Amino acid sequence: MKIDGKAWRTIWLEPDGRSIGVIDQIQLPHHFTTRTLRSCEEAAEAIRTMVVRGAPLIGVTGAYGLMLALQADPSDAALAAAFEQLNATRPTAVNLRWALERVRDRVAPLAPFERAEAAKAEAAAIADEDVAMCEAIGEHGLAIFQQLAAARPAERQQEPLRVLTHCNAGWLATVDWGTALAPIYKAHRAGLTIHVWVDETRPRNQGASLTAYELGREGVPHTVIVDNAGGHLMQHGQVDAVIVGTDRTTRRGDVCNKIGTYLKALAARDNGVPFYVALPASTIDWTIDDGVAEIPIEARSAREVTHIQGCVDDGLAAGQLATVQLTPDGSEGFNPAFDVTPARLVTALITERGVAPASEDGLRNLYA
Repeated sequence: MKIDGKAWRTIWLEPDGRSIGVIDQIQLPHHFTTRTLRSCEEAAEAIRTMVVRGAPLIGVTGAYGLMLALQADPSDAALAAAFEQLNATRPTAVNLRWALERVRDRVAPLAPFERAEAAKAEAAAIADEDVAMCEAIGEHGLAIFQQLAAARPAERQQEPLRVLTHCNAGWLATVDWGTALAPIYKAHRAGLTIHVWVDETRPRNQGASLTAYELGREGVPHTVIVDNAGGHLMQHGQVDAVIVGTDRTTRRGDVCNKIGTYLKALAARDNGVPFYVALPASTIDWTIDDGVAEIPIEARSAREVTHIQGCVDDGLAAGQLATVQLTPDGSEGFNPAFDVTPARLVTALITERGVAPASEDGLRNLYA
């Protein structure tokens, strides 16, 4: 995707061939800056603090993190320690473990002096595959949007297709294209008139900051709404479809996504609005059946609930990022980062291999 006319990925190998560049998503949407990661510890910290975020991007960052660790120490002990350090940073997104296991299994049989280069090649392959998978998701989702648009009454054919999304599942959450936003970008580029309702996504506001930033740079018409407005819009016929991403999908089709997704699915079901989930194969956890009972839900710092970050808009500090307190002194906060939407509420899963019912049979038919 492009920022100010320049094509960017969210993560890349720096010219020295030994360090990794990433977009610092903490600074968005007000400041576009990049960081260089030179050690496994720095990669782990970038994941933990959400400098990089989104399940696919977390996985790629973890893969490169193992490369950084093996450059410093290619021993078996160092490989195991780096694996555990990186895997512990974000427990919910299964892509992280998947990518770490893939790199570990690739390099473990090799002689120590071969491991760092092999890890680099495997991480780069994972990144390229993620781009290809996300673009394919976009193509399959575009077909759905085109069908939805064509099925509208004649009097609505000139109106935009109105799509609601929650959190950020765009290119900033992946290496490029995104998952839930990829069909939107494909539709926009194909000339389909589309309008996106963007949930703010408290408490970290990834929708209001990151999704709105992406859509604005791409020129996609959009409107930021408070999280609780989605149901109201659906009741009044203002939403044609909901599309979200997922950080972990069980083999029977339960999806774990940013907190608040479950409520959107309930509202969509009550109002007859199709609810789609876009995901690459790396997000499917075949070892888990019941998402509500079995997926570990990350609880992040209560400070994300009690405080909010923004850009100062006047005075001597104008343009600087600042954090302000929302709650009274002494009020506690609780911050579960994800919730689980049961498969019964999901209209379909959009994957790089096609569209499937949210069920074990549906997924296995695609991934036999």
